[in-house]
Order: sequence, then structure tokens, then C-alpha cells
Amino acid sequence: VQLQASGGGLVQTGGSLRLGCEISGRSLRRSNMGWFRQPPGKEREFVGGISSSGLPTAGADSMKGRFTISRDHGKNTVYLQMNYLRPDDTAVYYCALDPRFRPTEVVASGYDYWGQGTQVTVSS
Repeated sequence: VQLQASGGGLVQTGGSLRLGCEISGRSLRRSNMGWFRQPPGKEREFVGGISSSGLPTAGADSMKGRFTISRDHGKNTVYLQMNYLRPDDTAVYYCALDPRFRPTEVVASGYDYWGQGTQVTVSS
């Protein structure tokens, strides 16, 4: 199983970015997917997830209403749409895959496979 993340970059405050995570070696229909981020000098935190059945799980309150997760089965890709970005959203963003049939995990240890991370920088 391999995860290839894309879509990071530099954006101004209030802007938007869409991150993508293409999965090879396993179908999205059999995978719980999570997005995490790690700001500089801080621990990795859960951004949001989507279960194999398509049920979304939101991250912290600071992200609710701004971040949305979606899937494209044809491309076997999961997306993280981020709107109204703020400087404190600056981080390396990771996608992750949990191959087990269970509720979406919100901790990093619940995931077996990880993408390489993509940098998101929000300027003030």
C-alpha cells in the first residue's frame, strides 16, 4: 500500500487549498482514511477522517466548518479541502490509511500507512 500526497503550498490568510492523497494497493472502499497535521515543534494532530463507508469524522473545533474531506472512488483518492486558512494552519499535512473495519481512529497510532507529507504555509 502506498499513499501519494499532493497539493500543498503557500497561501495567504483567508485563502483555500485542496490536498489530495492517491492510494495504490488498496481500495478506498476497504480503508478508513485520516488526515493529520504537524505544526513546527508540535505533535501530530488529527484533522479529519472518512470511513470506508463514507462517514466523515471531524477534527478539532478550530477546523470545523473550514475543512472538508471527500473521496473519488474512480481515482482512489481522498481529498482535504481547506478554506479560510489561517497562519496557525501552517503545518506538514499527512494522509494515513487504516485497513481495519472499525470506527475512524483519531490518533496517529491507529494508522498503518502514511503518505510522505505535504507542506502548507499560510502567510499573514
